[in-house]
Amino acid sequence: MLEFRSGFAIVLLAVATGAGAPLAQEEAPTREQLDATIAKRNYSPYAGMEYPTRVLWGDTHLHTSISVDAGAAGCRLGPEEAYRFARGEQITTSTGQFARLSRPLDFLVVADHSEMLGLMPQLLKGDPDILATEQGRSWFEKIRKGGDDAMAAVLEITRSLGEKKAPIENPQAVRSAWRANNVAAEKYNEPGRFTAFIGYEWTSIPDGNNLHRVVVFRDGADKADRVLPYTQYDSPNAEDLWKWMAAYEKETGGELLAIPHNGNVSNGLMFSDVDYVGKPLTREYALERARREPLIEVTQQKGDSETHPFLSPNDEFADFERWDRMNLNGLALHTPDMFAKEYARAALARGLAFEEKLGTNPFKFGMIGSTDSHAGIPAVEEDNYFGKVSLLEPNPHRWQHVSITYKPDPTKNVIGWEMLASGYAGVWAKENTRESIFDAMKRKEVYATTGSRMLVRFFGGWSFEAKDALTRQPAASGYEKGVPMGGDLRNAPAGRAPTFLVAAAKDPLSGNLDRIQIVKGWLDPAKGPQERVYDVAWSDGRKPDPKTGKLPAVGNTVDVPSATWTNTIGAPELITVWKDPEFDPKLRAFYYARVIEIPTPRWTAYDARRFGIRMDPKVPMTTTERAYTSPIWYTP
Repeated sequence: MLEFRSGFAIVLLAVATGAGAPLAQEEAPTREQLDATIAKRNYSPYAGMEYPTRVLWGDTHLHTSISVDAGAAGCRLGPEEAYRFARGEQITTSTGQFARLSRPLDFLVVADHSEMLGLMPQLLKGDPDILATEQGRSWFEKIRKGGDDAMAAVLEITRSLGEKKAPIENPQAVRSAWRANNVAAEKYNEPGRFTAFIGYEWTSIPDGNNLHRVVVFRDGADKADRVLPYTQYDSPNAEDLWKWMAAYEKETGGELLAIPHNGNVSNGLMFSDVDYVGKPLTREYALERARREPLIEVTQQKGDSETHPFLSPNDEFADFERWDRMNLNGLALHTPDMFAKEYARAALARGLAFEEKLGTNPFKFGMIGSTDSHAGIPAVEEDNYFGKVSLLEPNPHRWQHVSITYKPDPTKNVIGWEMLASGYAGVWAKENTRESIFDAMKRKEVYATTGSRMLVRFFGGWSFEAKDALTRQPAASGYEKGVPMGGDLRNAPAGRAPTFLVAAAKDPLSGNLDRIQIVKGWLDPAKGPQERVYDVAWSDGRKPDPKTGKLPAVGNTVDVPSATWTNTIGAPELITVWKDPEFDPKLRAFYYARVIEIPTPRWTAYDARRFGIRMDPKVPMTTTERAYTSPIWYTP
């Protein structure tokens, strides 16, 4: 059995691999060889394990009623309810519905907006100081009316997050809310069982372009209480946030990291060639960004940011849950030249070029998913999807709701059905503690999923062999011979190409696996950044087309009216060793694994069945859940 461990029994199943044949049986070892082996190893293969053996699942990006926009959109759940839900308790949502996760999460970051933190509870209570302001009274009345008026208030509040000055200032409310947030995190943080991180979201959004970062503390309240969260009102420039982080660490001895998200609605700013004030990136910028931002949130409810068909025309899975018509606030449309500076794969490739030029790579990041839920609960399973905001919790009409308005052309509005039920962060950590999970994030031993909890291992090295894919403990040889996801390969041995050991096991509650792919990006001196996607392991014994090299589609068993499917296609697990057939030791490169599930019902199919409604034919009813590992980089 693979050493993947979860709260579920994993049935012993034959390894399905699309590459390579079983090795011939090796010759019996001599007495001397056995003695030497026994002297080095324990009989028990599990004794003395020093590497992570378990994936911890979590969400690093959850908003509660403390966020002004979440509260305005009807969220009445605070951090305590969020932690209880994440730990597996059943709770009553803001719209009075019972909700529970299929399985508890292992960790959670309540990441409320630092801007106007704590204002919303005061506003909802009708605090006299708040209602004495013109803006406070206007929002109060709209929210009380509910419906479209409340949504209009949500949009106004969301947009006010990007203004130069807070519409309503209340420093005492901010301090009280921050300390209450930290008290709740300490209460529910239970080392070994559940990790409650202290964190918040810094909400830079110049001209409606998303540059948000979630800030995560490795520390407890004893250190976090010594500061107030940095806001975009302090500065919308990420470099100033990094300076604030450095000052915190110097003063407290603590440690922070920042996680950018939604590059897909940044209109070309998230991975730009220039800094916030328009100057070319410098080596100092690159060093600090790589130090402060080791991860990005590549998938969440506002779309998937791995890649785009414009950037990856030969990638048949690139057209997945796109939000590519405008920026976050609906103020400016996208143009194709922006995509390369928004999506992760292109940024990873461009990072190689910056490394060549500056001597360091500003876009050397690992990848996670998280929900960005503003409903106070991280519920993004397709059959258990509670929406982006509380106004869009399950109801017969949410699929039609206008989520982002583009006033000059309403045909470009973002509609409720375009919400993506995604994502979660998988972390290979030794222990379920703040320190262990945070350290795993820093070393990028993490991966993203769109909500499925499939298990993925990915190692790179110079000496993996086909027999390494026959073991039930791929990590043993993975760590012995190579580096895990997030690692670096250097000093290529003469005449050898890198080899990769990759394995995946299905989520017992989701679909079988279609295939494992390895995505390679490299820097060609004549052509610039390049990419290629390789199918390396797949199910059902399919044969690639001899002309195109493309693998036939796995099929589709989804019955949309009943929102069901069968696992009669695909494989429960896949594992293989792959060798780069086009390796050039002189060229910088990165590699990451993408795992694709067979088609399963999308949340819209569950809504259609449960509410007895018929949606527009353009609404997708199936999805292909997927995982993205953090890359492994090769440097000449």
